[in-house]
Amino acid sequence: MARVYNFSAGPSMLPLEVLKTAQKELIDYQNSGMSVMEMSHRSPVYDAIIKETEADFRKLMNIPDNYKVLFLQGGASTQFAAIPLNLMKTGKADYVVSGQFSGKAFKEAKKYGDAKCIATSEDKTFSYIPEITPDMVREDADYVHVCYNNTIFGTKFPEVPNVGDKVLVADMSSCITSEPVDVTKFGVIYAGAQKNMAPAGLTVVIIREDLMGNAREDIPTMLDYKTMADNDSMYNTPPCYAIYIAGLVYKWALKNGGLEAMKERNEKKANILYNFLDNSSLFKATAEKKSRSMMNVCFVTGDADLDKKFCKEAAEAGFVNLKGHRSVGGMRASIYNAMPIEGVEALVEFMAEFEKNNK
Repeated sequence: MARVYNFSAGPSMLPLEVLKTAQKELIDYQNSGMSVMEMSHRSPVYDAIIKETEADFRKLMNIPDNYKVLFLQGGASTQFAAIPLNLMKTGKADYVVSGQFSGKAFKEAKKYGDAKCIATSEDKTFSYIPEITPDMVREDADYVHVCYNNTIFGTKFPEVPNVGDKVLVADMSSCITSEPVDVTKFGVIYAGAQKNMAPAGLTVVIIREDLMGNAREDIPTMLDYKTMADNDSMYNTPPCYAIYIAGLVYKWALKNGGLEAMKERNEKKANILYNFLDNSSLFKATAEKKSRSMMNVCFVTGDADLDKKFCKEAAEAGFVNLKGHRSVGGMRASIYNAMPIEGVEALVEFMAEFEKNNK
């Protein structure tokens, strides 16, 4: 069977070059006589893998030396609890609720302290990013939490929100490595890797060193950033194979021009699809223009039955996982780094033909 164009929001497609390398090394990794899936995480061979993966990630993201990189488990959702347990020194934190996952993070934080929603776009079904200004942030808040790109609703912060001198924490699960980011403007960046970096099972945390060591005494050991940093992400068995694949993806991105090149390609892909949607008589983009995501493009026909028909016929034509999230319906094309421009061009061709046949 030929490979399809996979528009899944996550787990998502990986670069074909990466998959071929992994295939080649699956049974015998660099003459070690075993697969990466089989080797001890304490072995010298795997130690070299995880150290090289971190080094390449630091180079790709331009991460300063005063930030730690942690390779963890539990998905980004586990970080919804880890963040307040590690960072709530005064017991207060401010949250921006711009979608489902930021809403879940806010709900989780309320279990551990005084979490306040300072801005939300729920009034318009999260179709835009609310404006944030420093005066909205409480003076005694320990941090401000945002979800930088909203996978389900197809929106993204157009720029780094201005939170004054407060620590900015960002869930970047669905946009990390899609474009250059000034890491120094954030105290913590975290991301589930299964959307743009690796298979499911790995969560990456980038944290400024001075923010560690202030966790609550009753914090579960596995959620304590300092413990994980002091043990180089090896306090327990890490998600070894996912880390190995992430390393291959980082090398692929560096080889192909780094994040500046990723941004250029991603903007081109997004423009092709959004330009079609903006000129279509059948399909309509759901996110407001100034808040549109480059990674997750959400759209509808306005007719639930027609949406269903489109997804069915698209899948038959080799364009899979276009159905929108169950909470919002419609369609969603996730066009992460690994999606080739040809895939988006082919999708637009199919959409134009579908529109012609369903007027």
